[in-house]
Amino acid sequence: MFDSSSSMQERENLRPQISTRVLIILAISVFFVGATEFMLSSMLRPLANAFNTTPVNASWLVASYAIAYAVSAPILGYISDRVDRRSLLLFALLAFSIDGAAISFAPTFETAVGLRVFGGIASAIIIPTTFALISEWVPRIHQAKSMGVLMLGMTAGIAFGPALAGILTEEVSWRAPFTMTSLGCVMICIVCFYILPHTGKQSIISQSSIGRWYRKWPVWRPLVAKGCWNGSGVAAFLLSGEILQHRYGYDAAEVGMIVTAFGLGLGLGNLSAGILKKKCRLEELSLVIVTSLLMLSISIFMLVTLSVFGTIICLVAWGAALGAGAPSSTVVLAERSAHAKGTVLSFAETMNNIVIFAAMPLASFLLAKQGAEEAYMVIAFGLGMGLFLTVLDAVYAVRKEAAFKIT
Repeated sequence: MFDSSSSMQERENLRPQISTRVLIILAISVFFVGATEFMLSSMLRPLANAFNTTPVNASWLVASYAIAYAVSAPILGYISDRVDRRSLLLFALLAFSIDGAAISFAPTFETAVGLRVFGGIASAIIIPTTFALISEWVPRIHQAKSMGVLMLGMTAGIAFGPALAGILTEEVSWRAPFTMTSLGCVMICIVCFYILPHTGKQSIISQSSIGRWYRKWPVWRPLVAKGCWNGSGVAAFLLSGEILQHRYGYDAAEVGMIVTAFGLGLGLGNLSAGILKKKCRLEELSLVIVTSLLMLSISIFMLVTLSVFGTIICLVAWGAALGAGAPSSTVVLAERSAHAKGTVLSFAETMNNIVIFAAMPLASFLLAKQGAEEAYMVIAFGLGMGLFLTVLDAVYAVRKEAAFKIT
């Protein structure tokens, strides 16, 4: 109100320069989250041996992380709207680093599972907070591109995390990957302390402005759909290393190198989301395509014995489907939730992790006891539900667009 138009314009002109530096730092931050979460796909058997347990039990290192993330995300998202996001992010990065270091020295399997819960809570702060900071610091016209770059940071972690973890596990020990991510988080926390601008306490949005989003089926439909197909897709990927080891006898390093193709697909998907939307006109229609591709690629991977080349193609397609679907579904949810964006997107993260928590242990048990075909039935149920709701939502969107044109 008291700023002149010229001074406001000067500040707006400075924002892209500031946000570019901030964006790089935040992208590196989520890189370590992605690497830590997905590197276990090539480490389940070595971790099981280290803690004198079975790969089925070792999968609880994934499930405990997912359920902690799922339960804490909405609460922490609510808190982040009312405190200094910068300080909260610094705290979470430090906590994530301590967690990684502690797991390296965990004396028992139960202790490691408990520490993974702590890590899940820390990551539930890091991911939503970085997206919130992007929306605050980056000019509106550049936000879509910036969100894509931020997702590429996580994609890089997902892509290289399993490979690095597999190599470090084979050449050094299972502790080395956790030590690597712990040191990385310490370094990025120090950089963030000096680089990130101060935000101050967030303004509280009244309930009347947020609205009763939880009563709206057009919000719940894509919310549940994304949780089903995204959570099932991630759960299946976390089992992919065990499937490859069981089917072909690969060691951790070889599995890590092969599943890097999934990360490549994720990156391609992130970059192609905008192009796909232009071709389909609506994000809802593009989501039908990517969820169909997701179900097809996972089905072939789990049910068919493929060559190495065929396996890589499946993993690339699998990753591309998830990579293109994530930003498109986020746009849909953000558009329909109006002023409740933060809350709804936090619930979306919760839905993803609830599905991972529900699917991962059961699918892992069936994989060990009966085989990939039986484990696939668990994954296929989640994917089928997600595809069904996505198609239903696309029909709703097309009808709504047609009605809008008529009026």
